[in-house]
Amino acid sequence: MSLPEDEAPHETPVEWWYFNGFLWDEAGNEYSFHFVTFQSPTLAVGTPHLLHATLGDHGRGTHGVEERGTLATLDPSAPSVDIEADGWVMRGDGEGYELRFTLDGTSLELEAVSQRKVVLHDSRGLVNLGDAGDTFYYSRTRMEYVGWIETAEGRRKAAGSGWMDHQWGDISRVDVGWDWVNLQLDDGTDLMAVEVWKPDSRERMAAYATFVAQDGTATHIPGDGVLIEALDTWVSPETGIEYPMGWKVVVEPLGVELRLSAVQEHAEFAVGAFLPVVYWEGAVTASGQRDGVPTAGRGFVELVGYDPGQETADLPRP
Repeated sequence: MSLPEDEAPHETPVEWWYFNGFLWDEAGNEYSFHFVTFQSPTLAVGTPHLLHATLGDHGRGTHGVEERGTLATLDPSAPSVDIEADGWVMRGDGEGYELRFTLDGTSLELEAVSQRKVVLHDSRGLVNLGDAGDTFYYSRTRMEYVGWIETAEGRRKAAGSGWMDHQWGDISRVDVGWDWVNLQLDDGTDLMAVEVWKPDSRERMAAYATFVAQDGTATHIPGDGVLIEALDTWVSPETGIEYPMGWKVVVEPLGVELRLSAVQEHAEFAVGAFLPVVYWEGAVTASGQRDGVPTAGRGFVELVGYDPGQETADLPRP
């Protein structure tokens, strides 16, 4: 992997740019969002792009989800993602990003700037998932957001922080599920942990974690030292799918043991007309300890593979 060159789009079977975060407006209202662009193989008429967005209003208890699709020309010389679909925008240059989307009558316009150097997962940015294939993967674990949120009550300044992922690769089409966690802890450290498994048997295929110290130094932790354990369940009233809800995350080599709670249980993405995967993507809060010292934080959890009718997935995150 070579940056900034690899910020650009690649001619690979699958690629995506992903953002999430917590936001507060000037009235003190709290929100969370995720916004992702998936890119598929190039066709003669263009490259299919699929954009997913969610927005949780924590005070009101609402959680909006929506998608947009478009065909666009693939430009491998572009500095980074640069896509617009029916008024939704995601573009950047590796230094900063513009994010814009509207759903359920609420519009979000953000400028995003990384506050920490790029983190290459599995030390060199190439993650092997065994039968699931290989994927290049890096993150910007401390994004600063500033911009605007507009609702029926008016337009207000908004700011917050979150996470950015860029991932691509020659990933085999296999049945795959995963539990993925990213956290920004109050002590200034960041943590990503993931378990990948087979949906039919729940047999673990791979697992690892990436820990980012306050100075930005990243440490890779292989699967034997990583555990994501469900503490409870939640059943979607729309789809009937049962998801884990509430988690214990253990990274034994780091002395990390955290309990995670969903900010909004109802955070299922089940409206996709183009992606044959129903998934859960929601904000969480965390509390626990690292090396015996109490710590807390916030982040996101993503759950894929819990839909019994899930078709073969070719968009594995880890």
